[in-house]
Amino acid sequence: MTDERQRLLDRAKEIVSAGQYDDPPNSDVIDAALTHLIESQENLVDARNELDPTTIQQFNTSVIGLRYRTSIESRWR
Repeated sequence: MTDERQRLLDRAKEIVSAGQYDDPPNSDVIDAALTHLIESQENLVDARNELDPTTIQQFNTSVIGLRYRTSIESRWR
């Protein structure tokens, strides 16, 4: 595992953990990240009909974003 990937995993564990002494398994952290990605995409799809393009683009991330109200693109690959 690269140092950057390990750093991201460690940061995600901090978010998923139930407290200072909790150390969730990597599988739980990955499941949470995947669920978040899917829910974020669904939220963008729902919001595109309710918000103007300038507003909705404020919610874009480095992984997923809405472009010109016409499509949702994955920026990951």
